[in-house]
Amino acid sequence: MESDSDTTVVIDLPPFLRIYKSGRLERLIGTSTVPAGTDPVTGVTSRDVLINPINRVSARLYLPPDLPSDAKLPILVYFHGGGFVIETAASPTYHNYLNLLVSRARILVVSVEYRRAPEHPLPAAYDDCWEVLASTVNGSFPDEWVSGYGDLGRLYLGGDSAGGNTAHHMAVKATSNGIKIKGLMLCHPWFGGTKPIGSESQDPVKKERSLKFWRYVYPETTGLDDPFMNPMAVKERMEGVYKCEKVLVAVAQKDGLKDRGKLYYDKLLEAVSSGEWNGHAEFHETEGEDHVFYLQNSSCDKAAEMMQKVVSFID
Repeated sequence: MESDSDTTVVIDLPPFLRIYKSGRLERLIGTSTVPAGTDPVTGVTSRDVLINPINRVSARLYLPPDLPSDAKLPILVYFHGGGFVIETAASPTYHNYLNLLVSRARILVVSVEYRRAPEHPLPAAYDDCWEVLASTVNGSFPDEWVSGYGDLGRLYLGGDSAGGNTAHHMAVKATSNGIKIKGLMLCHPWFGGTKPIGSESQDPVKKERSLKFWRYVYPETTGLDDPFMNPMAVKERMEGVYKCEKVLVAVAQKDGLKDRGKLYYDKLLEAVSSGEWNGHAEFHETEGEDHVFYLQNSSCDKAAEMMQKVVSFID
């Protein structure tokens, strides 16, 4: 028989997780996993590689079929979403999406398996993602696919939602360390801020809920204008992006995060207009759809359009 402490909810963060008085954590979604291997539909092969045996950080690699032995492919280091609390690199949602992307774009993907909150609050995920990215470019990655097939002259970073947030910060850190980023892809990125913009709700209850969740995954944060949540509020957090060759920002019309994504894109255009950046910015808004719809319904026409946009961005 369960005790009251094991059934009494002390932290409820729908739709992601609950924590009970006993300390038991229950993830409500994003817990399924699938093994790596050869995908019977696309022919893409994947395998899991342990990067750090101490903190168990790893990555799932993806390689398209029918490659000549001397093939050199663009590298996409991908960071999955899930609010930093759910989903993994082995989630069927991301595994299926990346199989399809790799088959269409003919790229090598390094999908990062990072530690999640609350067991490992931020900045643990950022640290893990940086460790994988750094090992990808410095020659220490413990798998021959990266060195054998990867073209570091065509290095891309990308992610969705919390992964889009992460991709931005990895780009900033990478360029500050002299790493050349060919392209940065932010798909429905999770950014925020204290002051509502555009269609964002001014409901104080919703704003407090957003702050509560952010503090939950990043207890040491200064709030919603923390540079990790609101990079547009701090010029230095955008300047690193201006060293990327090109940036794609994708949003969905019904997504509550869309205005932050649009603001990010506008900042890029301002940098181009002022001469601060000589790169190229692209923006893609999907009408009538919500947050990461293309992951939930990958067979719909608009998901196919989204896929084509991403494929055409990578060269």
